[in-house]
Amino acid sequence: MFGSIVDSMSEPAFNSDAHVVRIDGESLSLDDVVAVARHGAQVEITDDPTIWRRMDASVAYITRTANAGDPTYGVTSGFGGMANVVIGPNQTSALQTNLIRFMKSGAGERLPDEDVRAAMLLRANSHLKGASGIRGEIVKRVVLFLNEQVTPHVRSLGSIGASGDLAPLSNIAGAVLGLDPCFQVDFRGEEMDCMTALKRLRLRPITPGPKEGLAMINGTSAMTGIAANCVYDARLMLSLSLAAHGLMIQGLRGTNQSFHPYIHQLKPHAGQIQVARMMRRLLDGSQLVRDESDGQHEYQGDRPIQDRYSLRCLPQYMGPIVDGLRTISNQVEVEMNSANDNPLIDPELGVSFHGGNFLGEYIGIAMDQLRYFLALLARHLDVQIALLMTPEFSNGLPPSLVGNASRKVNMGLKGLQICGNSIMPLLCHLGNSLADRFPTHAEQFNQNINSQGFGSANLARQSVDLFRQYIAVALIHAVQAVDLRTFNLYGHYDAALCLSPGTVDLYQAVRDLVKPDTGCFAPLVWNDDEQSMEAFIETIARDLESGGRIAAVAKAFEPSS
Repeated sequence: MFGSIVDSMSEPAFNSDAHVVRIDGESLSLDDVVAVARHGAQVEITDDPTIWRRMDASVAYITRTANAGDPTYGVTSGFGGMANVVIGPNQTSALQTNLIRFMKSGAGERLPDEDVRAAMLLRANSHLKGASGIRGEIVKRVVLFLNEQVTPHVRSLGSIGASGDLAPLSNIAGAVLGLDPCFQVDFRGEEMDCMTALKRLRLRPITPGPKEGLAMINGTSAMTGIAANCVYDARLMLSLSLAAHGLMIQGLRGTNQSFHPYIHQLKPHAGQIQVARMMRRLLDGSQLVRDESDGQHEYQGDRPIQDRYSLRCLPQYMGPIVDGLRTISNQVEVEMNSANDNPLIDPELGVSFHGGNFLGEYIGIAMDQLRYFLALLARHLDVQIALLMTPEFSNGLPPSLVGNASRKVNMGLKGLQICGNSIMPLLCHLGNSLADRFPTHAEQFNQNINSQGFGSANLARQSVDLFRQYIAVALIHAVQAVDLRTFNLYGHYDAALCLSPGTVDLYQAVRDLVKPDTGCFAPLVWNDDEQSMEAFIETIARDLESGGRIAAVAKAFEPSS
């Protein structure tokens, strides 16, 4: 079985009936976000009295400021480039309501519910820092919406990630507060306006206080919610990529020597060392690889004495991706547990500070890097597939991994390789950066730098979706290759008898999923007309998306420390 390469990224199986996520503004994890966003885990708010006192004190501070007419951005002033407009005490609530209304300006398709739910969870968690001047009543209502499966409609376009995710979060705020029927929700699968949803929940609309509209929409929670889901998925894609390499190395009759600890102790990057250790575990006990772990070498006839770069340099190539994904994960988790609106209140000192925690630069750059890393994973797998498919480089496998070579019309996996070749360039294209392409004139030149974090996160979701399709293609090639290598060496097709214990469960999961009850009397693909490659790809990709058997196999493996 195979799971995450990153030690700190264990993947629990979630059960909404058993798993409860408690938020306190400090300790929310990526796994917690996915538990709530995708699996319906219930949310509880901390009962720590210190946190509630801070929240109450921040509200009291804003109330005093508003009533006194003290100059405070977004409370007694207009917004952005119109912050010179003075707002009187009798208009502070109207200002907050109007903010949510004029920022309901999104475009495009709806965000997936799981991303909206993640954003709601993160916004509630952020408010528990006690620096936003928002009542606990509103935070409790956000949590109630989550627990009752009420999800606001949010558009996928409209945020430049400068003053946070104003347009996306305005849709959440308007629905939670019940400002107007134009704010729509999904109520356990039924579409309705927010006013109807509140009636079903026996709740009344809430009129926002002097800073509460700003507190609800001025933050990075939407982009960070999407990012959290994407990072979670990317960890699985990384794990499966390494597992696929484990199968492919066995299919190519590669050596295990390239992963010897001596090599990597002499270039001690953490990710490189960990990948090498993982590959040793994946290949240990295999009857298909060349065991040269003792430092001995043998001539390979007309083949090179050592493996080609894509096998031999795998730790050096994958190591930076492992290290990079670990950094991204840490950055996203820090953002998840931050106060990211403006101004921020220090209730102990009784002051507020104007600043820029709403800028989503960490998320924008992190999601740019995530897409880049997924592209690198695909390019590496694409090279391995090419080796497997080409008899000049596959160490004796049939051309295009043809199963039944006696049937002359069989062309093997040619079409499947071309499909993979079509996906990989798309992933590389999506791997280009977005965070450096911001408009400098936004909002009266007030938001003259902006993170593009929301857009970058949305592109990351596209990359993850594409990579699921690509890894499905790669796994089919890998399974076919080890079947054929087993026959090449031992005269039968039961690769499970020859594979390493570290890869056999993944091999069996793929075979059982796409071609159940056929036994191992032939390779995965025997004759071209006996199966649909499109059905194979779709079945594997759906299994990964739903957290099915292949995903469970990947999650169950724990790398050694």
